[in-house]
Amino acid sequence: QVQLVESGGGLAQPGGSLRLSCAASGSMFSVVAMVWYRQAPGKQRESVATITNGGSTNYADSVKGRFTISKDSAKNTVYLQMNSLKPEDTAVYYCNVKRDIMGIRDFWGQGTQVTVSS
Repeated sequence: QVQLVESGGGLAQPGGSLRLSCAASGSMFSVVAMVWYRQAPGKQRESVATITNGGSTNYADSVKGRFTISKDSAKNTVYLQMNSLKPEDTAVYYCNVKRDIMGIRDFWGQGTQVTVSS
């Protein structure tokens, strides 16, 4: 099992910044990727940023150039630096770990609220 604890959400003004953290514990072998998702009210959950075990990154078009995903492997922690925030970034942000255990298994954090408003 993998346990994930997110932190760093809150209220930010448009144009502001927030940094999310996700600390993972438990069985972290066979992890292939760590992903930040978000879900806004009335919308489907969407992938925002991905970092693979090898360090490759991928971003949703809506956040490219504004968000940066990174990880500290020694701490089993993944970060999401969010700059130039927009009201449409308002959502609950979830940390996800994908482990390849005879197929991909997903593990989820509890989510952290990000609200962008003046």
